[in-house]
Amino acid sequence: MSDSRRQFVKMLGAGAMVAPLAALVSRGAYAAPSFGPGFGPLAPALPLNTQHLWVPGAYDLRNIPLINLPRDFRYWAISGTGQMMSDGTLVPGDHDGMAAFRGAGGTTVLVRNHELSNREAKFGNLAGADVHAAYKFDAYANGGTTTLVLDDEGRLLRDYASLGGTNNNCAGGPTPWGSWLTCEENTSIPNATMSTYQKRHGYVFEVPAHSGSAVLAQPITGMGRFSHEATATDPRTGIVYETEDTGDSLFYRYRPYQAGNLLAGGVLEALKLKGSSESVNTGSGFLGRLNQPLAVEWVAIDNPDPVDNTASHSTRAQGQAKGAARFVRGEGAWYGNGLVYFVSTGGGDIGAGQVWAYDPAADTLTLVVESTDRAVLDAPDNITIGPDGRLYLFEDGGSGNHIVGVNANGELFRVAENAFNSSEFCGGCFSHNGRFMFVNIQSPGLTLVIEGPWRKGQR
Repeated sequence: MSDSRRQFVKMLGAGAMVAPLAALVSRGAYAAPSFGPGFGPLAPALPLNTQHLWVPGAYDLRNIPLINLPRDFRYWAISGTGQMMSDGTLVPGDHDGMAAFRGAGGTTVLVRNHELSNREAKFGNLAGADVHAAYKFDAYANGGTTTLVLDDEGRLLRDYASLGGTNNNCAGGPTPWGSWLTCEENTSIPNATMSTYQKRHGYVFEVPAHSGSAVLAQPITGMGRFSHEATATDPRTGIVYETEDTGDSLFYRYRPYQAGNLLAGGVLEALKLKGSSESVNTGSGFLGRLNQPLAVEWVAIDNPDPVDNTASHSTRAQGQAKGAARFVRGEGAWYGNGLVYFVSTGGGDIGAGQVWAYDPAADTLTLVVESTDRAVLDAPDNITIGPDGRLYLFEDGGSGNHIVGVNANGELFRVAENAFNSSEFCGGCFSHNGRFMFVNIQSPGLTLVIEGPWRKGQR
């Protein structure tokens, strides 16, 4: 057991609580979405390092405003696809989920996903996450993670490939013991010709934030084999909550036998609305229950590692047979102040997105945001909590993508807009001191550092 896990288990035994990344807004304070006060109007902004944003043969973004921002905000781009990393390998493409960890001497450590699949490469012969073959889970899969170390001014000190041989690493989540859970969104199976995958996929892998180099990719089979999206870990119990990106997905929890040691096994369960005799579709008909806590219970997934993801074998089919609730594309998840927030990207009466909050102490589920206007919120994906206590949503929609904040009154406001292409924002998170927001633009694959008065926002 690592030192960080020992400390985590010790704190659990003493009844201590790990402080959340930021104070959450008050429970039950949300209303139907509308535009409200934020940081002010957005305007095109050049990155501070615009003259360095080009990779020969890949892209040239010099002198191009990448995003629109409010006044008093500024940003720069780091670790773009195709650039050389400190370990001598190239930055892979398709930047996705990410989390920030406090490092030594005021540094910040970012662990970042790359949503690459079977031999998928970007810009010609650019490889995926390039780790030693002995560390890869599947030699034919190009997904994985990279780790970035930044100084206290948000400047890149070093970066390296930290996990490889995985498939479509979409999102994941940080743990309170200092690791990143990276999740495969693809459940591919081996091909008899060996021209595609050599192993089954659809698992969660753990990457210590402070590993310093690549780690061995070990699937945590007990956490389920399905189209994983994100995780959120309750620091009081060590229970990990998981989302699934399908049209009839479930909301899962993994109760490990040993807190902080996920590979030691555990129990996988799915959320069910209490009193329901059948699987309830939460994707529509719930707007009238906004801010009304719903009692829930949990049903066991008897086979968390099914042979395939067909309707007869899948984890969601097992849960639905026992009455587990269905969500339309469960995606981003984040823990804070005793609540687990998660996003249903296609949920809601108009299918433009919902945000749910699960309260582990009360065992209740509450719909806190539902989009009733795509011009206000369209297809929220990743989610995090800012140093101002507000929720921040990252759109992956079809009519322009934004970073959207939600205040305690349920009012939504735009923080940033993708100004140069239609790619999604993903991996949003904040530095330990609240000074920087880190976020990815998936294509061509850039990590942005956005500095601004984050703590001064209206709650």
